[in-house]
Amino acid sequence: MKVRYGVTFVAVVALLSACGVIRGDDEGSKGAVTTGVTREPCPLAVDKNKGCIYLGTISDLTQGPFAALAVPITDAQKAFWKRVNTAGGIGGKYEVDVQAYVRDNKYNPEVHRQVYNEIKDKVLGLAQTLGSPTTAAIIGDLKANNVVSAPASWTSAWEFEDVIVESGANYCVEAMNSVDYAMETYKPKTVMAVHLAGDYGADAAAGAKVAAEKNGLKFTAVETPPGATEQGRAITEITKNKPDLVILTTGPADAAAIVGQSAAAGFKGRFIGTGPTWNPALLKSPAAPALKALYEQSSPGKPFNADTPGHKAMREALTGVTPNDGYTSGWVWSYPLKAALEKMVASGDISRKGLLAAVKTLATVDYEGMLPPEAGNFSGDPNTATFRQTLVNKLDETAPTGVTTVKDFFIGPTAQAHAMDGPCYAKL
Repeated sequence: MKVRYGVTFVAVVALLSACGVIRGDDEGSKGAVTTGVTREPCPLAVDKNKGCIYLGTISDLTQGPFAALAVPITDAQKAFWKRVNTAGGIGGKYEVDVQAYVRDNKYNPEVHRQVYNEIKDKVLGLAQTLGSPTTAAIIGDLKANNVVSAPASWTSAWEFEDVIVESGANYCVEAMNSVDYAMETYKPKTVMAVHLAGDYGADAAAGAKVAAEKNGLKFTAVETPPGATEQGRAITEITKNKPDLVILTTGPADAAAIVGQSAAAGFKGRFIGTGPTWNPALLKSPAAPALKALYEQSSPGKPFNADTPGHKAMREALTGVTPNDGYTSGWVWSYPLKAALEKMVASGDISRKGLLAAVKTLATVDYEGMLPPEAGNFSGDPNTATFRQTLVNKLDETAPTGVTTVKDFFIGPTAQAHAMDGPCYAKL
């Protein structure tokens, strides 16, 4: 079981009078089994003889900085669960609906909390909660009410939250591995982390700091606001200090502005951007020449065109789409929730509490090759269970999502030795 960090967990279990709400002996309204589960079929049921498990989605679907990734993430998860339903659903008894309760958070923590409150009493859990600072705005309620959720983010904070079923290495580990990769490849002497505020940007910056210190490198951190037109200070700091390596943790448009304008000012150092800094549309932007010359992308997983059974299933389920690694991430993030739902149904405890108990038994998850099975360890303590392997990609205009892998899954010496005893961003 994960050791909780910071806020003490408060278990608030609804007083469900008859164990029938768990076992399904009390018909209730619309054949309710428990919160977010009905005996009635899903609205888009494949088999109308099965009940329905409702999962909510809260994503950045219109005007936030990650909408270009979030829309494919959400579409991939709809396709993932359709595939699950077509294959017989969960335990042969239930199908899963991820379309009835989809909300836009605009990448705003207050909006995220508001729309979560609109749907929380109608869903068993969340198929997606996008963003680190946004999910942090509801984490207290998720914990208090046992609402198991799949995050669309990789902050190290999730290593310490039982209700979060994360997949892939966190930003902190990713940045550590990036610095260690750069040490082998470019031999930098100075490292600068340019990052958004909060536990997305600060988590990666903290990892970069740990790795820089481990390698005896001079380190500086520059916090920057979101927005392509707001990067003036970051660009000035880069061009003035001339670090050998910049670890970028921003949105894609921000990253393009920083790399493009720094290069235009004569900067010749290397950039490695965390996964969400990249969008293939940047290859058609004015910053494309600078990105191709100076930028690589670190990543928690293989890109869209990788040769694994999971990637193949994803591409078959998403025929006709413009390749985007938002699809890849959304598909990957769904596997642990599927595994936990199957264990919950097999246990007979169809409830939020039953789903959380199922999560705590998962030592591995079958990601169909998209991630190693040990990436789905939710039963160990955080230091033991933290998955530490990441990849590095280079830009490639011939690749479907504009990147190809130059270093496959690896753990650098910094991440290997690091004691994960609390969220990294708290130590920046």
